[in-house]
Amino acid sequence: MQIVMVVNIQYQKMKASESLNQLLLKKLNRVGSKYSWLIKANVLFKIENDRTGEDKVCEIELSAPGPRLFAKSKTNNFEKAMAETVDELKKQLEKRQSMFIAH
Repeated sequence: MQIVMVVNIQYQKMKASESLNQLLLKKLNRVGSKYSWLIKANVLFKIENDRTGEDKVCEIELSAPGPRLFAKSKTNNFEKAMAETVDELKKQLEKRQSMFIAH
């Protein structure tokens, strides 16, 4: 039985991107299949004013048992920001998972 978490994707100060959505859902589905206790993901893509060009931001908040998990990355492209954000969440999920096993 595959339990799929709810994914909400928002775009701020930019147009929605179908290709970005597809890539994100693929990554989150992979994470969701490993951690079946995830409930929901709130994702925000936005462009911030940044003179260095590091203006593409990806924020992801995961709802799961216990405190919410949150990660944010800011780089010069959305795919890179998304990958970094998901990697950071994976680290947090592994810690959370080990706490479940310990108790």
